[in-house]
Amino acid sequence: MSYRGLSSHILPTSATMVGGCMTVLSIAKLLEERTRRGIVDETMAFDSLIFMFSAIFSYLSIRSSRQAERLERIADLAFMGGLMLMVAAAFVLAYELQ
Repeated sequence: MSYRGLSSHILPTSATMVGGCMTVLSIAKLLEERTRRGIVDETMAFDSLIFMFSAIFSYLSIRSSRQAERLERIADLAFMGGLMLMVAAAFVLAYELQ
């Protein structure tokens, strides 16, 4: 399976998702009295780190010629893992606000 060219999509999207995580983290801090302390904000902080690794590996994939496919696969897996973690954190946040 060829991954060539996927990094050019992962890089800007991962960077955007880091910003999204920081926004949710800020909102979770504002609502801290109504939510369980630490669950959502720690998850989103870790998630932003995953998206940052995805952005770094996709950038390295674009810049590398020898290991481009391997780095792109790592970036893709990190990105998908970050998305799954973000969805899980969204469910936790949604049910804690009730």
